[in-house]
Amino acid sequence: MENRILGIHHITAIAGSAKKNYDFYTRVLGLRLIKKTINFDDPKTYHLYYGNETGSPGTILTFFPWEGIGSGRRGARQLTEIGFSVPAGSLTFWQERLEKNNVIYNKAAEKFGERYLTFLDPDGLKFELTVAKEPDTREPWVTKEISASSAIRGFHHITITTHNIDHTAEILTEVLGYELAERQVNRYRFVTNAVHEAAIVDLVAAPGEMTGHVAGGSVHHVAFRVKDEAALLYFREKVAAKGLHITEKIDRNYFYSLYFREPGGVLFELATDSPGFLVDETLGTLGAKLQLPAKFESKRMELESLLPNLI
Repeated sequence: MENRILGIHHITAIAGSAKKNYDFYTRVLGLRLIKKTINFDDPKTYHLYYGNETGSPGTILTFFPWEGIGSGRRGARQLTEIGFSVPAGSLTFWQERLEKNNVIYNKAAEKFGERYLTFLDPDGLKFELTVAKEPDTREPWVTKEISASSAIRGFHHITITTHNIDHTAEILTEVLGYELAERQVNRYRFVTNAVHEAAIVDLVAAPGEMTGHVAGGSVHHVAFRVKDEAALLYFREKVAAKGLHITEKIDRNYFYSLYFREPGGVLFELATDSPGFLVDETLGTLGAKLQLPAKFESKRMELESLLPNLI
């Protein structure tokens, strides 16, 4: 099989209160907590993963919740918006639900021929609920309050704001295999035809925009999906050939990954499908128990006493 980037694998952002984060994403948005683990580089902090029932690539939104962290600032050299896909006819439901839960939102608008609703999470992270032109057939996680007719399907797009799109666009097209599909004013839409969902990257050219500050309510990085470790190493060579620094392969327990910073300043990751989120839990028990890498298992009692309760 030809090595391809298979759209977005996951997105990782920064939050403040872990409890507020858990409540918002599982109760208000109706996502499933599929993995409760720790930040491998800061083990006294959670790493929470939300997604659909199985934690399929392209549905996974993760957070580092650092209690008491200051607020970030959206601006240039950042991933500034996360787009979720929702079914046709569901935006009224979502507007009413956001209003009921005192969530800051804007009324529905349209771009690239698609209706969308903008809102902010409790830390100020910006989202768009988008009704895609083509029906999204991914199976959602449903709750008592959110049925399949309204439930979030997974990622629709991401938006990167940058002073000059040229160098970022070069990485998207020449390295990751995206193509420029549409343009509206200063927004350029890049799409991969390797997959149907989680396939869009928007670049917004903002030459005079202040550089953003990554902290609470900011995206830490976006991970692009590859099939396996062979594809991962193939793309490592492509990135390095562009003169960019890229890490060696890293084992994240649920996927293998590489990291590099694209020329516009955003941290990119490449992540494999395998081994997936069922390596340490069954489908029915995903997210039920704190999962630790083997090297931290001896510190379980200490870490469990330090990490805040989510419920």
